[in-house]
Amino acid sequence: MSPFTTLPSRRAVLMGAVSAASVLAAPRLVQAQTRGTWPNQPVRMILPYAPGGPTDVIARLICDTLSQRLPQRVVVENRTGAGGNIGASAVAKARPDGGTFLFTNTGHAVNRALYTRLDYDPAKDLAPVTIVAEGPMVLLVPNNSPVRTVAEFVERVRAKPGEFSYGSTGTGGALQLVSLLFTKAAGLRMEEVPYRGSAPAAQDLVGGRVEMLYDAGVTGFPLATSGQVRALAVSSAQRSPVMPDVPTIAEAGFPAATFSVWQGILAPSGTPEPILEKVQQEIVAILSEGSLRTRLTDLGAERIVANTPAEARAYVDAEMTRWEAVLREAGVRPQ
Repeated sequence: MSPFTTLPSRRAVLMGAVSAASVLAAPRLVQAQTRGTWPNQPVRMILPYAPGGPTDVIARLICDTLSQRLPQRVVVENRTGAGGNIGASAVAKARPDGGTFLFTNTGHAVNRALYTRLDYDPAKDLAPVTIVAEGPMVLLVPNNSPVRTVAEFVERVRAKPGEFSYGSTGTGGALQLVSLLFTKAAGLRMEEVPYRGSAPAAQDLVGGRVEMLYDAGVTGFPLATSGQVRALAVSSAQRSPVMPDVPTIAEAGFPAATFSVWQGILAPSGTPEPILEKVQQEIVAILSEGSLRTRLTDLGAERIVANTPAEARAYVDAEMTRWEAVLREAGVRPQ
C-alpha cells in the first residue's frame, strides 16, 4: 500500500453502508408507500389535444367523476402540439410517482411510425394503465351540401379531383388516419386542411369552409342530431345506437375504411405496479356507475373497455404494429 493512501474513517465506512442500504431498500419502500395510498397528492391528467375535442370531452367526464370519488382532485391539463407528442413527452419525463398521467387516443399508437426524431419512446417511456373506451368516427358534410349519401359524395369528389377539402387534426391524428383510409379506399383526391383540434375543424365544417370531416362520435353525433351538419356514415363495423339510421362505411361500399378510435390512460414508465393497478380499479369502479356509462354511450362510445394494465399494454403494442403497416401501405413517409 502506498504511504500516501488515506484509509477511510470508521464514520465514512458506516455512512457508506447506510447509503447503500438506503438505495437497495428504496424500491421496496416506494412499493410499500404506494400500495393502497394512491393518490397522496393532486393528480395531473395531461391531455395532448385541444379543449373541446372528443378526447377532451371524455377525459373531463372521467376526471370529474374521479375527483368526486378520490381524496385528491384529478385535473385535466391540455398540452397540445406536434400530433400529441408535446403532451406525451411531458408525461414520459414526469416523475413516476402517480402524480402525472396521459389521457390520449389512437394517435398515440401511430406516432412511433410517423416521427423519427421524438425525444421519447412511445413504447418504452409510457406504461399503459387502461383503455377506457372505443367508439366510431362519423363521416360528416355541411348541412347545405347537395350530397346525402356516401355514393353521392364519392361521385361529386371524383368529378373534380383536388377541388374539395377535408378537415383533420394534422399528421397522425385520428381524423387524418380515418380520412386517409376512406379517401384511399374510395379513390378520392382531396386537399387536407389541418387544424389544432377537432373543435375548430368542426366549426369550419358547419360554416362550409371544408367539404368533409370525420369526427369522433362523441362530438360528431351531437352536431348531426342538432341539424348543424349531415352524417353520411359511421366508421365502425356496426351501426351506432345513437344514430341507427346512419349506415356503416362498409354498408356504403368501403369496408377497408372501417375504423374505431380508442381513448386510454398511460403513466410514466417506472410507475409502481400497485399505482397502475389502483388507477385501473378506480376506472372500473366509475365506469360501473350507470350514469357515467350511459353518458359515454350517449356520446358514441360503442364499447367500454377498462382493461388491466397488462391487457392495455398488449392492446397498445398491437395498435402500434397495426398502424405501422397501415401507414407503410398508404405510402405515408415518417417525418
